[in-house]
Amino acid sequence: MKNKLIFLASLLVSASAVFGVPLPATTAVHVAPDEHASTITFLKAGSEPTPVPGSLTTTPAGWLAVELPGPFEGYVLNKDILKSLDVRPGAAIRLQPKPDAGVLTTMTASDKTTITGLHGKWTQIRLEKKLTGYIQLAGTPAPLPPIAVAPATATPAPMAAAPVPATAYGTTASGKPAPNVNLGDSSGAMLPRLFQGKFVSTRSPFRPRRPYDWALNDDAGSRYAFLDISKLLLTDQIENYVGHTVVAYGAAKPVPNSKDIVIEVESLQLK
Repeated sequence: MKNKLIFLASLLVSASAVFGVPLPATTAVHVAPDEHASTITFLKAGSEPTPVPGSLTTTPAGWLAVELPGPFEGYVLNKDILKSLDVRPGAAIRLQPKPDAGVLTTMTASDKTTITGLHGKWTQIRLEKKLTGYIQLAGTPAPLPPIAVAPATATPAPMAAAPVPATAYGTTASGKPAPNVNLGDSSGAMLPRLFQGKFVSTRSPFRPRRPYDWALNDDAGSRYAFLDISKLLLTDQIENYVGHTVVAYGAAKPVPNSKDIVIEVESLQLK
């Protein structure tokens, strides 16, 4: 009994260091009370963490369970997407689109999700749910290392600029007009990069079928590139993107016997 009281007292002393007191440094929030566990997010210096009610006696000493309101970006395997476009209950929602990435949480039937992107064998989702994370209490949290933290959306970064003009014209991911490209120079034309525009269908009952069923329109409503989505595995969800601004990642090339270009899409997500 005495040992139990001492243990509870130590928890209260440790927790008192953060209750109502702003964090002195940017602090990692882990999926489990383990410094080697995957990181969900970071709490900025000066923020006040919200402890999970009733968790003090069940959380290991030196750790504090905190509430994370969300929403969260996560990834599930395409096979875990049902025909209703819902995520299968019991599916692991991972922090990155790869099989060895940390698990953010497990899908339950009551969870609300929205599909926000396609990445090969993975579907990117936005999870509307409150989660529990863990921060260390012992000592002052170490500041972030001087390297960039990978963004939650995990969108592929654009390739370094080649010694030729950009590979597309229209609107870039930064929202600025992109210069025209000389697609006859294959040294730069085939470099994959980001393209932004409104996702539209090219199909119409009143005209011959286009070489590709999908395209990107610029801000003026004019098509500036066809989209080849054959590399995307979960194409039955494509209809949900129609009329929305998207960011496509891929390489542009000329359409044979025409002045058009086509982007071979490797990933696609809502803007």
